[in-house]
Amino acid sequence: MRKIPRTMSTQHPDNACAPVWQANKVIEGDAEVYEAHFAYNELGCQEVMWDSEGKDTDIRVIRKLLTSYGDYFKENVIGKDVFLTYRIPNPRVEVAERKIVVETLQNIAVSSDVASTFYKREVNPIFEVILPFTTDGAELLCLFNYYRKGIVGVEDISLDGSVTVKDWVGTFKPSRIELIPLIEDMNSLLKIDQIVEPYLDAVKPSYVRVFIARSDPALNYGLVCATLLTKIALSKLKMLESRKGVPVYPIIGVGSMPFRGHLSPSNLEGFLAEYKGVYTASIQSGLKYDFPVDDVKRVVDVLNQKLPFGEQALIGESDEKVLLKILEKFKLKYQMVVEDLAPLITSVVSYIPKRRARKLHIGLFGYSRTVEGIALPRAITFAAALYSLGIPPEFIGLEAVNGLTEEEWNVLNRYYVNLKSDLNAVAGYLSWQNINMILGMYNAVAKRAGMEEERLRSALTRFLLDINVAQEDLGIKFGPRTLSHRTYENTVSNFLIAYMEQDDQSAKDYLEQAAQLRRSLG
Repeated sequence: MRKIPRTMSTQHPDNACAPVWQANKVIEGDAEVYEAHFAYNELGCQEVMWDSEGKDTDIRVIRKLLTSYGDYFKENVIGKDVFLTYRIPNPRVEVAERKIVVETLQNIAVSSDVASTFYKREVNPIFEVILPFTTDGAELLCLFNYYRKGIVGVEDISLDGSVTVKDWVGTFKPSRIELIPLIEDMNSLLKIDQIVEPYLDAVKPSYVRVFIARSDPALNYGLVCATLLTKIALSKLKMLESRKGVPVYPIIGVGSMPFRGHLSPSNLEGFLAEYKGVYTASIQSGLKYDFPVDDVKRVVDVLNQKLPFGEQALIGESDEKVLLKILEKFKLKYQMVVEDLAPLITSVVSYIPKRRARKLHIGLFGYSRTVEGIALPRAITFAAALYSLGIPPEFIGLEAVNGLTEEEWNVLNRYYVNLKSDLNAVAGYLSWQNINMILGMYNAVAKRAGMEEERLRSALTRFLLDINVAQEDLGIKFGPRTLSHRTYENTVSNFLIAYMEQDDQSAKDYLEQAAQLRRSLG
């Protein structure tokens, strides 16, 4: 049995600070190759996700790693001791550049040739591929069979008489790839077992890794829904494992702020308690670069040793029905506020600094039938905009608590064990100064954001109801608690003033300062 990595370094652009190893805050090109070695060698990450979904990426990464850091990889065989895993575009979603999939899959075989030459024996350094936005088992089978037939299958094509492709350029290794579906939307997370099962039946792998998104569900449905959807997905995967007799190793993609999963040095024990049953956790850029290196190493080391931290709770049919009702209530309240706030959020996006050479990417929210026509940026940028306005996104939609029955309230607390703790962690980032400023001049703010005045006033009124529920029903205390929080509130207030005055450079500076204070861009 191969080693299942517990920590996966990713290229998510959520860091407020520049990496300790370079002055440039935008990580691109060969800097990402160095970053991979840094993640392995310095931080202790066991896996690196090499991302070509939504960004340009270097498909010669294996050659560059082995050439530049040969001593490390002689002792740590890539593909056996440490791992590099491609995330490719989903051809169904990224239609304009779907043929990048072909280029990326072809390079898997090239990487095997390079690594086998380096190690002087057959080594397949890349054998897993992450497919984002997976919504159907057929997508996995298409990808699996394309590699088998379209990449490896060309070996026996005759080129000239008895000369085949295999004779001319050699064999293609590995002979098959392992797929990791990345599940990101509510409907797919609720039927995650039905997506994975056809792949198990057709391919008959000895195990499967399944990637549960945590950021996009938060963007689309809010904090509470994102957390509960993760619990439902983990439960369904565990039951699938029992039913099929095939080990399932869940991966969770989390950031350091509560909205996107709350994996941070100060919440390590809380994270382990919340996400029992997870085998692999993402180590994103905000965690890697916005905290002291020793703290990050400790987080990675603990995860490597302790994951999976116990077994996830199995959710019975009765509790699942209750959870579905809770999801609908929170989703409705969250989307009502976000739909109205969307123009203000998008007007702030231009001030958010780039951290990776990403292409434009519209989040799933823009395609949701319930909020048709509302396009939002990706989750990190979305959260960064709201934090910068002094409106932590964690609290949006909490008014739904008022509509819960006693049974629903009890079930919510049973499965979201750290709800109050997560909310308390960001309560100090709410800015009453900004909320009062926006309410006092909402007509001018609406004009600046290019939106209807009533729409802005409606969103803020609903958000204040969310805050009231957090205070009265959950006992959350808002406002600055420390000198750092006071500095933060002054900084986001200065950002709002600069934004209103269209002082673009000052607005960018204040936004970045605030992100550094909370130790995450978004």
